Amino acid sequence: MHIGIDVGGTNTDAVLMDGKDTLAGVKKSTSPDVTTGIVDAIAALRAERDFAGADIDAVMIGTTHFINALVQAQRLAPTAAVRLGLPATKALPPLVDWPTVLTDAIQARSYLAHGGYEFDGRPISPLDEDELRGIADDMKANGVRSVAISSVFSPVNHDLEVRAAEILGDVLGPDVAISLSHEIGRIGLLERENATIINAALRELASEIVDGLTAAVRAEGIQAPIFLSQNDGTLMDEDYVRLYPVATFASGPTNSMRGAALTSGLQTCAVVDIGGTTADIGLLNAGFPRETANEVKVAGIRTNFRMPDVLSIGIGGGSIVDEDTAEVGPASVGYRLTEEALVFGGSTLTATDIAVAAGRANVGDPSRVAHLDPAFVERVLARIADRVAEAVDRMRTSPEPIPVVAVGGGSILLPDELPMFGAVHRPRNYAVANAIGASIAQVGGEIDKVYAIEAGRRDEGIAAIRAEAVDKAIAAGARPSSVSIVDFDEVPIPYLPGNATRVRVKAVGDLDMGVRA
Repeated sequence: MHIGIDVGGTNTDAVLMDGKDTLAGVKKSTSPDVTTGIVDAIAALRAERDFAGADIDAVMIGTTHFINALVQAQRLAPTAAVRLGLPATKALPPLVDWPTVLTDAIQARSYLAHGGYEFDGRPISPLDEDELRGIADDMKANGVRSVAISSVFSPVNHDLEVRAAEILGDVLGPDVAISLSHEIGRIGLLERENATIINAALRELASEIVDGLTAAVRAEGIQAPIFLSQNDGTLMDEDYVRLYPVATFASGPTNSMRGAALTSGLQTCAVVDIGGTTADIGLLNAGFPRETANEVKVAGIRTNFRMPDVLSIGIGGGSIVDEDTAEVGPASVGYRLTEEALVFGGSTLTATDIAVAAGRANVGDPSRVAHLDPAFVERVLARIADRVAEAVDRMRTSPEPIPVVAVGGGSILLPDELPMFGAVHRPRNYAVANAIGASIAQVGGEIDKVYAIEAGRRDEGIAAIRAEAVDKAIAAGARPSSVSIVDFDEVPIPYLPGNATRVRVKAVGDLDMGVRA
């Protein structure tokens, strides 16, 4: 058996799974410190279906800790950014497009140094080791505790980033965390650099959070390995999270979509996940979320690491309803729903109150919303349905009909028939689909590089790249016999010489429980 947990802004959901069968599912309020909510959720699971700690083989967790820290500009480490690219790239220095509140929060320092490569591996300029040692001395004098190193075209050749890390590490010592851009972002210097700086700023918090999550699980007598969900629907172990916390940012919507695929039996569909604060709409292709092909803005910062293509709108169970206009959201009472909603004795009209008044939900005290005008209630629900249908329509890429699966506790807000799309699928255990998605997450490996494909040797080169992705998944803990290629993109870059081609390959496989344990 294994446990899946998903921590949202309003609720912490948990499921006890036997393979792909759900034995128990619970929903608890997310606590301000998050960890307490996880302890409560595990305890509630045990109350519903008793188990011993030794019965659990693994615990999978999707968490909002890291994205919340960035959005709130809190608990971030003093961070420096070093770019290897001189004499090029001076026009737009590191951190050039960051919001002031975040540069202040990380006490940002940025440096330009010599180095970097052209797309085909030709050096822009040699590394200047004395220059880097001088930079390290300045960092040390200014209390920098985490460093992000980026180099021009490092996804093609990352040798300079590795060497720069060694030089800076010698001066700064082992207590300063160093993040390398070729391990985090994709092609595109500024976006990859930004993602790396974000990761660096979160490294200290990552160790703190992993220790806290581990303590919470161990306190329940569970000694099994702990994994966290990544943005692409795969897993990473505790050590990986300490190095790459940025990879957890979009795990919530991803988990919900993966859970929707399992519980509905549909591998290609639109998924509407309505929680307490937002409704997240995404598309599933072959059981995995469609990834965005564009840059992604996180807390106002452009990045390009792996993220699902998700459209979020401010509609959820905790969304505040305007009694004059019948508009819903985007303001929400969040995890205070059980204190502020009318049905729970509060004074704020929320979408949950509307659902109870319409007879779609049986929570709290229905008599507290009996005064609501039925016509007003219907108008609010119709507005919610129209906005969700419009969002699904914006996400699809063709006019062909596509099934819609509704998951999340807030999906009670949707009708049985959605405008333009027909019947809405509500699978069993829909309210905890995000925790189910976390529990069934697989292990993945991805390669995203620019290659110079030799004439007449394309097939040989592509086969080697696919094999590299498979090896990466196995190294991450996938059972070799279960690994397969689930995504492949090959895009020639005509404006560069030498048959330059960007190749992206993603391989996934089932977690090898025996090896990880």
